[in-house]
Amino acid sequence: MDGFTAQQACKLTGCTAHQLRYWDRVNLVTPSIQQTGGRPGRRRLYSFRDLVALRVVRSLLDNGMSVQRVRRAWDYLRRTADMDTHLSEVTLVTDGQSIFRIAADEEQLVDALREGQLAFFVAIDQITREVEEDITRFELDREHFLAMLRRTEEDVLSEASGG
Repeated sequence: MDGFTAQQACKLTGCTAHQLRYWDRVNLVTPSIQQTGGRPGRRRLYSFRDLVALRVVRSLLDNGMSVQRVRRAWDYLRRTADMDTHLSEVTLVTDGQSIFRIAADEEQLVDALREGQLAFFVAIDQITREVEEDITRFELDREHFLAMLRRTEEDVLSEASGG
């Protein structure tokens, strides 16, 4: 396929034709395959990556972010994007005021509205796994220690009984 028309992009992303035109005009998400260049009758053609961008932008806007904040975050992400990173590998998080990008190593949260300032990030799922692993190790160590005590007690009782 050579690209997706604006009509197809609307159906696939849930965006309106007005949103697509506006976002193109303000340079938020522009069609990467073919732009209108202001000429009537010329079709906008969007790539798959553009469709993903449209859905992300729509999702952020639907969750209360202003167009200005979304544009600033999107501009930052475009400027700092690693060309080897596929959009599907990027995670965005919003608190309604800012937009954060989870860095590739998934241990840092970067504020996309403050030019990459690091934000505090707690990976509860990772902490949970670490605690579970620590408990498992503790239980294995305890079982090993108790087994060693039982063997020692048996050895002492055996020697005391003349065994």
